[in-house]
Amino acid sequence: MAVVYDLTANLIRKLYDSRLSGPSVLNSETYFPAMGHFDQHWKTLRDEALNIAANLGEVPRFHELLPSQADISANDQRDWRMFVLKAYGIPFKQNLVLCPCLAQLLEENPDILSATLSFLAPHKHIPRHRGPFRGIIRYYLGLSIPVDNEGRPSAILTLDDTEYRIGNGESLLWDDTYPHEVLNNSDEVRIALLLDVRRRHMPIDMELLTRFIIAMAGTRVRINPAK
Repeated sequence: MAVVYDLTANLIRKLYDSRLSGPSVLNSETYFPAMGHFDQHWKTLRDEALNIAANLGEVPRFHELLPSQADISANDQRDWRMFVLKAYGIPFKQNLVLCPCLAQLLEENPDILSATLSFLAPHKHIPRHRGPFRGIIRYYLGLSIPVDNEGRPSAILTLDDTEYRIGNGESLLWDDTYPHEVLNNSDEVRIALLLDVRRRHMPIDMELLTRFIIAMAGTRVRINPAK
């Protein structure tokens, strides 16, 4: 069954790659006009995330939610914990109630398919990998980012062989099907908001295929809201 899934996933990825093109970093006005609303509320979103971090041991590790991601989550015995508020269009009300500002923003923007607060342990490395398909794009907002001795963000996203250091209140909209990896090169937890957003301006057949894939993925969502 796993082999069949891998073959299907590879075929889907190749189909999207052949039909959709664009840079690794995307323009928010074209692809995610609501991005500025999240940027503007970053301090409130940070406070909500810090409240969750106060009980970080209760937040699941990524591979505990999705065992198929163990190769990038359980690779070095350092935690990558994910507080999921929405996944493939399915809201997790028990988690949303703990983050009212974020919940309101998600309610106002139905094109956001998944929303997660990402907690990266000190010196955690997420190895180089690619996202599943180009029907969705990724928004990354720094909420609590450690800095090095020179005052630079210590959390490093390497996307398509280019290094990005995204600080507190800074964000990036990007295509996660490009090869990427993340390193928290500090002694503190890195906290970021990750959103998966439905890609705009696709051909109608790719739009319909994307809706089908997301709907099918939603039927398989079995993530426990909290431990």
